[in-house]
Amino acid sequence: MRKRLLPLGAAFLMLGGYASAQDQDSLFMDIEEVQVISTRANSKTPVAYSHMEKEQIEEVNHGKDIPTILNMLPSVTTSSDAGTGIGYTGIHVRGTDPTRINVTANGIPLNDAESSQLYWVNLGDFASSVQSMQLQRGVGTSTNGAGAFGATLNLKTDNLSAEPYVGVDLSGGSYGTHKETVRFSTGLFGKHWGIQGRLSNIGSDGYIDRASTKLNSYFLQAGYMDDNTVVKFVTFNGWEKTYHAWDYASKQDMKTYGRKFNPSGMYFDQNGDTAFYKNQTDNYHQQHYQLHWNQYLTNFWSLNAALHYTHGDGYYEQYKEGQKLYKYMFSQLPGSETFQMSKANLVRQKRMRNDFYGAVASLNFDNRSGLSANIGGGWNRYDGDHFGKLVNIVGYDGVIPRGFRYYDNDAKKTDFNVYGKLNYELFRNFNAFVDLQYRHVGLKMDGTSQEYDDLDKQVPFDLNRKYDFFNPKFGITYSPAKGHTAYASYAIAHKEPTRNDFEDMMSETDQVDPKAERLNDLELGYRFQARKFTASANFFFMDYDNQFVLTGAQDSNGEMVARNIKDSYRMGVELAATWQPLKGFTWDANATWSKNRAKNMNVTVINEDWSQSYANVGTTHLAYSPDFILNNKFSYEWKGLKASLFTKYISEQYMTNSGFKGYLEEDGSTTSAMIDKIFTTDLDVNYSFKFGCVKRLTVGATVYNLFNEKYESNGSCSMNFRNNNGKIEAYNGGWAWATFSAQAPTHFMAYLSINF
Repeated sequence: MRKRLLPLGAAFLMLGGYASAQDQDSLFMDIEEVQVISTRANSKTPVAYSHMEKEQIEEVNHGKDIPTILNMLPSVTTSSDAGTGIGYTGIHVRGTDPTRINVTANGIPLNDAESSQLYWVNLGDFASSVQSMQLQRGVGTSTNGAGAFGATLNLKTDNLSAEPYVGVDLSGGSYGTHKETVRFSTGLFGKHWGIQGRLSNIGSDGYIDRASTKLNSYFLQAGYMDDNTVVKFVTFNGWEKTYHAWDYASKQDMKTYGRKFNPSGMYFDQNGDTAFYKNQTDNYHQQHYQLHWNQYLTNFWSLNAALHYTHGDGYYEQYKEGQKLYKYMFSQLPGSETFQMSKANLVRQKRMRNDFYGAVASLNFDNRSGLSANIGGGWNRYDGDHFGKLVNIVGYDGVIPRGFRYYDNDAKKTDFNVYGKLNYELFRNFNAFVDLQYRHVGLKMDGTSQEYDDLDKQVPFDLNRKYDFFNPKFGITYSPAKGHTAYASYAIAHKEPTRNDFEDMMSETDQVDPKAERLNDLELGYRFQARKFTASANFFFMDYDNQFVLTGAQDSNGEMVARNIKDSYRMGVELAATWQPLKGFTWDANATWSKNRAKNMNVTVINEDWSQSYANVGTTHLAYSPDFILNNKFSYEWKGLKASLFTKYISEQYMTNSGFKGYLEEDGSTTSAMIDKIFTTDLDVNYSFKFGCVKRLTVGATVYNLFNEKYESNGSCSMNFRNNNGKIEAYNGGWAWATFSAQAPTHFMAYLSINF
C-alpha cells in the first residue's frame, strides 16, 4: 500500500487493494479534481472566491438558470428577460457585465468566442449535472478562454459514481413553469467502467407577455477509472426556443398596458389594430463534446489533458415594420422591378452557424512540503458564419430564393494561452504566490455587414486584428494562528474587444476604433474559520484603462452596447459570515459596499444649429453598478425538515454613464433613467426521508418574492444633452427612451425529487 497526494494538498490517499463503493467514490472524485485544480483557487490562493458544492446547488436548483442559483453570492446581481429566472438571464459581478466574466466547464471555455457572452438559455438544466462551482471575484487566477474582468466562474461537471442510481426530479409552478429531469448511473462495471447521464425538459410561459421558453437538454458521460487514471468522454447539449422579451417596456407602457407588457413582435395589421407576430422567437441548438484524461504520474505529479468541440446552429426571427428595401438587397430578387414601394413590412431571420474546438492541458506538482506549481494552457479555434435571410415581404408576390442572403460574413478567432503558477511556503504559515500568463488572440472577419453608409452602400465587415497580452499576478497569504488567514494580491489583466464592440461602431457617425482593456486589480483580504463561525472580509480596488462599460443603449439586435471609457475604477469592501448558534440553525450573510466611477466623462451635446460638441460632466457613476448589495439567509433543519428564508437588497442603479438620473420631457416632467432599489424575499420549505428501495425522497416548495415586491432587474436607456445657459442637462429631444425589465410578483415552485 502506498500514499498518493491529493492535488489540493488536503489529504493523502491510501491506494491499493479493493475499496468499498463509498471509498471508490471518494478516490475517483479526488482524481477527477485534476480537471480543475490548475484553474481553481484554494485556501492558500490570495484571491476572493466563493464555492458551491453539489448539495448547495441542489438546494436551489428547481429549474431556474445558473445565474439565479448564484444570486446569493457576494457582489452578484442577476437579471431575467422573462421575469422568472428562466430563459434569457444574465449575471453581473462587482458591476461588470456578463461579457467580462470568464466561464469554463472542466477547464474548457464556455463563453462565445466572438461576443464573450455565455447564453445560459443554451444550457438548460446544466446545474443538474454540475458537481461544484467556484466563483472567483476580480481577475482571479489564470484560466482558459476569455479574459476575466469581473469574475471567473469555474464549473465542474458530475463525478462518475461508483454506485448505480436512478433519480427523477419534477418541478411545477406559476406561469406554466415546469421541469422534468431523469438522472442515472450504471455505477462501476468490470471494476473500472461507468456510464452516467441526464435528460431534461424545462418550459415556462414567463411572467412577461408571450415570454415563453422551451428548453430540452441532455448530459452523458462514459469513463474508465482505476487508482491513478480517469479517462472520460463527456457530451451535453441544449436546444431552446424562446420568445423575444429583450426590448423591455417603458414605465408609461407599463402604466397603460400593465407590467407584463412586451413590445417585442408588435406591429399594426391592415385594419390599424395592434398585433403581435407569433414567431418572434430565438431558436438555437448547441452541442458539446469533451474528452478528458486525468492522471496521477507519481507521488508529486498529476496531469490533465482534454480535447473539446462545440457546434452551434440557430437563428432568431423578427417582424420589422417600414424597412428600407435596399438594405435587404431587394433589387436582386426576381420581380423586384415591378414592386413600387421602397419601404415595406417584412419578416427576417438572423442566422449563425459556428464551430469551436481546441485542447487544454495542465501539469500539476505538489511536494507535500509547501511547494506546489501548475503549468497549463490551451489552444482554441472558432469558425463562425453569420448571415441574414428574408422569410417574407408584405405585399411582395415573388419567390425569395432559399439561399438568398442580404448580408453574409465569416469570423475566425484563434485564442492561445499558456500560464505558470507557483505557490511556495517561504517560511512557516507564510506563502508566496506567482501566476504568469501569456495570451495571444487572432481575430479575422470578412464579408458584408448589416450596416449602410451615408451613400446607401453596404459596409463591408473587414477586420484583421492580433493581440498579445501578458497577465502577471502576485500575492501572499499568512496564517498567524489556526483558523486565521490574511492575504494580499495584485493582478494585471487584458481583454480584447468583442464582435459587437466592432460591429456597433459601424453605425456611428463618429467612429472610434475599439481598444483592448487593461485592469490593475488589488485585493486585500482576511478569512476566519471556526467550528460554528466563519467570516471573511475583502477589499478590492480595480483600476481600468479603456474599460468597456455598458452605455445603457441597445443595438439593432437587442444586445447591450458597450464603449471604452478611458479612465474608470471599481473599489469596495466585501464581507461574508456564517454562524451556527444552535443545532440545526444556520445564518449566512454577505454584503458589498462599492464605489464604481468613470473619471472625466464626456457626453455629446446637441447645439442649437444641430451640430454636436462634447461636454465634460466630471466623475460619474458607472452603469448597472449598485453601491450596495446585501444577501441574508436563515435556514433551519430538523429530522429531515428544512426551511430557508432568502433576502436580497440591491441599491439603485444608473442605466447610463452620464451621471444623470433622468431626462426632461417637453411637458417639463422627468423620466427616470434609474433601476430602483430592490428588496426581495424567498421562502423554501422541504422534507426529505427514506423508505423501501428509495434512497431519498424530497418534497418541497419555494415561494419567490414572498412580499410581492414590484421591481425591475434590468433596463435600457438613451438620452440627449444640451447646454442650457452653461448648464448641461439631459432631455428627450424626440428619441430618448428608458425601458425596464419587470420581474414577477409573488410566485411559487413545488418540487419532488426521488432517488433510487
